[in-house]
Amino acid sequence: MNPFRRESDRLTPTGAESPTAVPAHHERLSVGSESDNAESLVKRESTSLRPAVRHLYLMGMSAIIASRSMQRVMEKVEKVARTDSTVLIGGESGVGKELIARAIHHYSPRRERPFVDLNCAAFPENLIESELFGYEKGAFSGADNVKLGMFETASGGTLFLDEIGELDTRMQPKLLRVLDGYPYYRLGGARKVQSTARVVTATNAGLEDAVRRGRFRSDLYHRLDAIQLHVPPLRERIEDIGPLCELFLQSTGCSLREDAVALLQDYSWPGNIRELRNVLNKAVVFAEGTELTPADLPADIRGKTAPTSGYSLERIEEQTILRALDQTGGHQQKAADILGISRRTLIRKLKTYGSVRTHGGASHSAGRGKSGPGVGL
Repeated sequence: MNPFRRESDRLTPTGAESPTAVPAHHERLSVGSESDNAESLVKRESTSLRPAVRHLYLMGMSAIIASRSMQRVMEKVEKVARTDSTVLIGGESGVGKELIARAIHHYSPRRERPFVDLNCAAFPENLIESELFGYEKGAFSGADNVKLGMFETASGGTLFLDEIGELDTRMQPKLLRVLDGYPYYRLGGARKVQSTARVVTATNAGLEDAVRRGRFRSDLYHRLDAIQLHVPPLRERIEDIGPLCELFLQSTGCSLREDAVALLQDYSWPGNIRELRNVLNKAVVFAEGTELTPADLPADIRGKTAPTSGYSLERIEEQTILRALDQTGGHQQKAADILGISRRTLIRKLKTYGSVRTHGGASHSAGRGKSGPGVGL
């Protein structure tokens, strides 16, 4: 049975009123068919939380509807989707910014056109231009064929630029010019290319502070900030935790005991949904049975060593980074993978906090005083 129905030119789950989503299972980009088991998830209700938890499938990503805060976000998404304005999505790492970007595309008139995503922190400074704008054959050594840039690939659709705050300062005026409607050239090209892609961006850092520090152009910031959406952290929407756990555990045959759910709801989740998924994955691997109990959860969750009160967001973030480094023996790339950020971002944050980690796991303080601006992982 098809779990979606079309109403007033948008897709909504059967029985749902207004779709709201938080990230769950992530697959590679596709506008593919809906999950066969989505209907059962639509009807499933959490025994420990509010009823009528709904499931959505948005362009390769499963999503859960539960908390009122996410409902409000998605109500805004549906309105924004009908426009062609640039959108800046803010929120800590792991809260589901990419899913919000996909939802904007999904509910827009552009839904049949490509959705293309690029992480600005994942490419070296000398490659980001060719990724965005493409190049002609012979433009440089190794350019054996014409390469379309992301703007051309997303023609008529949506281009999602994640971690936009990491974009090199030399690339920022070029991006601004394209956003202002001017055509551009591929590297080594002589023909102008006009972009028809809508641009959606996301950041886990305060761009206002980056503007004050001179790391981000103010004119580009105001161009991107035409519409801003904020995705709340998991600790502010604990109603989502139980349903998310059910979804993550669905394929494992495991379940959570109610007292274990209560512990998860009481934890601050500085790594948000990504951290929740990692915790459950580890618990399933080492659990003695199919029912996960508090004993199967990490000690910091059982002992609540990352409380939300009495700690600044910077301090919570620093603890999470250092904990990931401890888990990986100080290996920065592995820790970055766990946290869902690039190694360059990890190193920058360590410098902000005055912490230097070695591969041996030792920690040295370089005068750790007041932390930098509040930024999420």
